[in-house]
Amino acid sequence: MAKVTIYTTAICPFCVSAKRLLASKGIVNITEVRVDREPAKRKEMMAKSGQRTVPQIWIGERHVGGFTDLSALDKRGELDPLLAS
Repeated sequence: MAKVTIYTTAICPFCVSAKRLLASKGIVNITEVRVDREPAKRKEMMAKSGQRTVPQIWIGERHVGGFTDLSALDKRGELDPLLAS
């Protein structure tokens, strides 16, 4: 299974949806980085992704994007192989 990292905040419904989708795929060991607790982590996220909104999701070394991007990968049948790598 690939390592999954998600940059999140406490009150983000898209973050909850992303974690729920990943859990439905059997991914329970997610590294969650709370940018609302650590402002330096938001700067890190923005530098790595070029985005300021959460969630920002990485599967392995690949930046997937946000929940909409994750969901689109799943609908195209590309999420499961990516998670298995």
